[in-house]
Amino acid sequence: MDDLNRLMTVPWVANQLKVTPQYIRKLIKDGKLEANRIGTQWVITPVQMDKYLLENDVQIEPDDHKRISNDIPDIIALSFFSGAMGLDIGMAKAGIKALLACELNKYCRMTINENAPDIALIGDINKYSPESILKMAKIPEGRKVDVIFGGPPCQAFSTAGARRALSDERGNVFLRYIDIVRAIRPTYVVIENVRGLLSAPYPYADIQNPIKGGALCVIMDRLFDAGYTVSFELYNAANFGAPQIRERVVMIGKLGDEKVDYLQPTHDEKSNFNLKPWRTLSDAFSNISPNSGCHYINFPEKRLQYYRMLKEGQYWKNLPIEMQREAMGNVYLLGGGRTGFYRRLTFKKPSPTLVTNPTMPATDLCHPVEDRPLSVEEYSSIQEFPVNWKICGPILEQYKQIGNAVPIKLGEAIAKRIIADMNGEKFTPREGYSYSRYKNTNEISWRNGMNKTLKDARATQSMMYKQLSFL
Repeated sequence: MDDLNRLMTVPWVANQLKVTPQYIRKLIKDGKLEANRIGTQWVITPVQMDKYLLENDVQIEPDDHKRISNDIPDIIALSFFSGAMGLDIGMAKAGIKALLACELNKYCRMTINENAPDIALIGDINKYSPESILKMAKIPEGRKVDVIFGGPPCQAFSTAGARRALSDERGNVFLRYIDIVRAIRPTYVVIENVRGLLSAPYPYADIQNPIKGGALCVIMDRLFDAGYTVSFELYNAANFGAPQIRERVVMIGKLGDEKVDYLQPTHDEKSNFNLKPWRTLSDAFSNISPNSGCHYINFPEKRLQYYRMLKEGQYWKNLPIEMQREAMGNVYLLGGGRTGFYRRLTFKKPSPTLVTNPTMPATDLCHPVEDRPLSVEEYSSIQEFPVNWKICGPILEQYKQIGNAVPIKLGEAIAKRIIADMNGEKFTPREGYSYSRYKNTNEISWRNGMNKTLKDARATQSMMYKQLSFL
């Protein structure tokens, strides 16, 4: 038998697996976990534990831990809301590698620990002070942090959600992130988020009722009060070499009075401005290793019968006219293009925005020629994760992690812009170039529109007060 000091008790194993001791005892009783009886206690050897983990494909969530190395790179960076580390990978490719990752999700933490075990890992951002964060990252006292980057939970700001913004618990986590930035005071701070951030409603200043854009006003004010000058824009990842149409707001704050220039595009849909053409789904799939496998969830058979009628690049409106209403059900009466329904992708264009599940009816992501959704491996290739990057957890969690990730190419563009700014290199977009299909998406045009919104809201509020005074 193994050394007695290495024997694991039931409570210890339960703590490691994040389950109850009763659950472990049931596993032993059912013969699913081998164990040895010593007196009145069950004990488990390391060999028995490893056998259970392997046979049941169980992965242990890592504990929070400090960074292993004591080395200090030229650029010190910290990552928050790290997810599967899409943004981190892109930043590192350009020369900004995070010394610490902050993530609460169990499976994301497994992914981080599997691929980057050397960096510090922390969980709940609310449980760590700025000082303890620096200690976990092993940043020497007096050494300045250069960059803090992250994408705070976007659900509170999503146009598809309830849009409770900063009153949402996830929105409050957003403000905690800002508070940590204000305390640590890195030279640069990066905030990545969904387009809905630009218009997320929230009461602002003297305006009591929520107004569109109020949440961003609060965020901008807090950064400004901390000494940051902020630039932002809505960027399409395809313009930076990602084989995916994915639009995200990227805010870059810099201590002092100078703004960081906008990101420098490398690609354009129609190859204008002497830029390369958008990369396609075919380009993305060319990077898939033949040995990587093909793991996916299935469409329901009811939906598959319609997919078998569609060719590459087609969607529900390409079904026989007599089948369209049958396929769409009540949604058929709602009008609109609804291009995500029964959508086969095409090899000739970039992928649409990856979602957390490729089989959701309104955002189907069907393989161009095969009767199945995109696989996990194809998801990963579209986001351009390294071939050896392991995404942990059940298949639905893998889809979710990859779908929520920042495209690696967009992360790389962000880091390149920051490093260029460090070196005093400027960039001015060419006249006529548009980063996205929407208007009022940078800090200048957004502020101009916001000033009008604030003026109108104050006028409306004043009128309401006057009306109430007559009652």
